[in-house]
Parts: sequence; C-alpha cells; structure tokens
Amino acid sequence: MAEINDIVEAVSQGKLKQIGDIVQAVIDGGADADAILSDGLVGAMDVVAEKWKAGEVFVPEVLRSAKTMQAGMDVLKPHLVGGEHKAKATFAIGTVKGDLHDIGKNLVAMMLESVGYEVINLGIDLDPGVFVEEVKKGVSCLGMSALLTTTVPQMKIIIDSLEEAGLRDQVKIWVGGAPVTQEFADEIGADYYAVDAAHCIDQLNALYGK
Repeated sequence: MAEINDIVEAVSQGKLKQIGDIVQAVIDGGADADAILSDGLVGAMDVVAEKWKAGEVFVPEVLRSAKTMQAGMDVLKPHLVGGEHKAKATFAIGTVKGDLHDIGKNLVAMMLESVGYEVINLGIDLDPGVFVEEVKKGVSCLGMSALLTTTVPQMKIIIDSLEEAGLRDQVKIWVGGAPVTQEFADEIGADYYAVDAAHCIDQLNALYGK
C-alpha cells in the first residue's frame, strides 16, 4: 500500500509520470488530504530545497521535482476542503524595467508555489507602476529581480514609488539577482535580500510558518 513517504520519495526523485498514481493510491488508502499536502507534497519540496542549499541537487532536478509536485497537486486538489488549500501568503514577483531575464525569477515562483505560497508572476521588463498596482490590490509580499547592473537601480525607483503612493508599509519587499547584495538591499530600503529561491523560502517561512 502506498504511503505519504512514497509521495515524498517520488517528488524528491522527480518521478513525474508516476506521481499521479502514487497520490491516488495514498488517497484510496484513506490518508487525510491535508496531510498528503503538507507532509507529502510540500514536505518533499522542503527536502528538495534543503538539498539544493547543500549543493546536492541542481536547477534541472529542482524544476523536475517542482513539476512533479504540481502534477501530484492536480490529483489531490478535488479532495481538499473546498477543492483548494489556503495559501500561506501571496507573493508577487517580476523583473524590473529594462531587464528581460526570467529564469531565476521563474524558478523562485515555481519553488514558492510548491511549498504553499500563492504566486503572481508579473513577467519581465516591468514599469514601476506594475508593482505599485499589485500592492494596491492587496499583495503582502513583493519580489523584484534584476540581472543587469544597469537595471538594478529600478528597484529603488519602485520602492520610492510605493513610498509616494503611501503603500510602502503595507508590503514586505524582496530583492534578488546576480548584481544585488545585502548592502544594496539595505541601502534602498528593501526588507529582504534573497540569494536564491531556497533562501527566499526560509525567509517567508520565518514570517508565515512552514
């Protein structure tokens, strides 16, 4: 009989083709849907995140595990109360104006979704106003990404725009990308600097719990 530990193993190993059947077997065995989600699917991605931080797995493996987790989630969703699971928080993320890079941003988005956060992936080359509008809509966490030294200053412009709109205190701000440093984050008034997706997850979990 399949058990929750089988789900953890399948997601950790990126068994994309098998995960649906495994999740269904665990459901059929009478396991609680919330436990399957928290201990199985999300728990597995916590394991993957730890392995990534330790250098034991790399981006392709992380992406495959995240896709496997999402495939398992598709099977589980109808069995959750109301067919959905309440997200820990909503995190909007985008690449700043003038910057077309999105691989790192997309990895962060996928990883955050896989461990229980609702993510709004805003895209690339975004005007400051796009970020401001998301905060107006009630987003509690905002992530800004940049990979070019020429576009990094846009992050301060966005934070200044939020200040001018009287919205700065309503949102926690994350910044990240190759040229970004903790010193720069402090200088522009960001709340958090994340080295990578795993680091961002740790910071969010410290705020909202695992």
